[in-house]
Amino acid sequence: MQYRLIEKTGDELSALGFGAMRLPSKNGKIDRDKAKELIYYAIDNGINYIDTAYLYGDSESFLGEVLTDELRSKVKISTKLPSINVRKYDDMEKILDEQLNRLQTDFIDYYFIHSVDLKTINRLLKRDLIKFIDKAKSDGKIRHVGFSYHGPKEEFETVVDAYGWDIVMVQYNYFDDNVQSSIEGIEYAASKGMGIVIMEPLKGGILAGKMPKEAEEIFKKANPNKSNADWAFEWVLNNKYVTSVLSGMNSLEQLQDNIAVTNETTPLSMTFEEMETVELVKRVMRDSLKINCSTCGYCMPCPQGVNIPVCLRIYNEKYLFNHKGLINPSLIDYFQYAEGIMGSKGNAGMCNACGKCLRKCPQNLDIIAELKKVKKEFEFPGDKYIILFIEKIGFPLYRQMLKILNR
Repeated sequence: MQYRLIEKTGDELSALGFGAMRLPSKNGKIDRDKAKELIYYAIDNGINYIDTAYLYGDSESFLGEVLTDELRSKVKISTKLPSINVRKYDDMEKILDEQLNRLQTDFIDYYFIHSVDLKTINRLLKRDLIKFIDKAKSDGKIRHVGFSYHGPKEEFETVVDAYGWDIVMVQYNYFDDNVQSSIEGIEYAASKGMGIVIMEPLKGGILAGKMPKEAEEIFKKANPNKSNADWAFEWVLNNKYVTSVLSGMNSLEQLQDNIAVTNETTPLSMTFEEMETVELVKRVMRDSLKINCSTCGYCMPCPQGVNIPVCLRIYNEKYLFNHKGLINPSLIDYFQYAEGIMGSKGNAGMCNACGKCLRKCPQNLDIIAELKKVKKEFEFPGDKYIILFIEKIGFPLYRQMLKILNR
């Protein structure tokens, strides 16, 4: 296993991190025997970074059970403060103590503020987030702190500058290389000595699955022995600024494949021809988009608050990856990132056709017309009540269930 240094902390993390969000399950609960086998195999093969979160079901408690004192000393654990649960300062201290109890540990190596954008960070700062972080550090409950980012790339560097963070977690893959953060944003965080942890290297498994025919043919022609997942992993690991790539592995085969790819891919090890192959695939996929939007963000900010790049991106992905069914990944993404369940609200229906975005779009898109398509595709009468139900009833019920499960 290769290890990569975080300048600010002096820690060397395994280039492959174990994401404990998608552990194998049985009857709706973690299959503890299978999950334990995976965790032990990962540690035996050099993985020393395990990531979980308060909102990942029973994941924290499971890790607390299986990580004996000896194994705990071999790994760095990261978990996350659920920003959505924080209403007042005391909530932060209460949640952290609960997490320490679940994980059966005296301290957390890397503590992330979960699912933030600039608006969320500002809300937490008003609730004395910095006071909480400094106190938790001085009390020895957390050693290093960071944030997992779920906002637009235009706000990324502002959030980086909001505190002296040690680490950041951001979605980054060859298809989403300009969404939550550009390479310039990642380089900026790295220039401050921060660790860069990558989530969704396979875009939730999409880049490991079936792709447009022409894209598949390009990959197979370049190297018939590489899987789509291999190409995606290599592209991320090739980045010299990346510290660790998280993967939610739920089978031994996935774990073994990812370890093999990680061991073969050091920073800047991909050849020019291999990088060009990935670029060609990305170009084919971009050319297949329904809306010719590059998510550059020049159209922003919208006076009405519409998150134009996110709305158009999710619409494109629905058709590019052939997402079907009443409940599909694109609709879920839309509810999370456009309807405001996981951040700031910015859906297509907020557009009032003011036209300010039209003058700024380098692609000369009729953004107003495109947003109408998005609205028709993802928004429907009564959806605001669904969102209200999730926020006011669904999330509180979910949190209550977690408390019951962890008693």
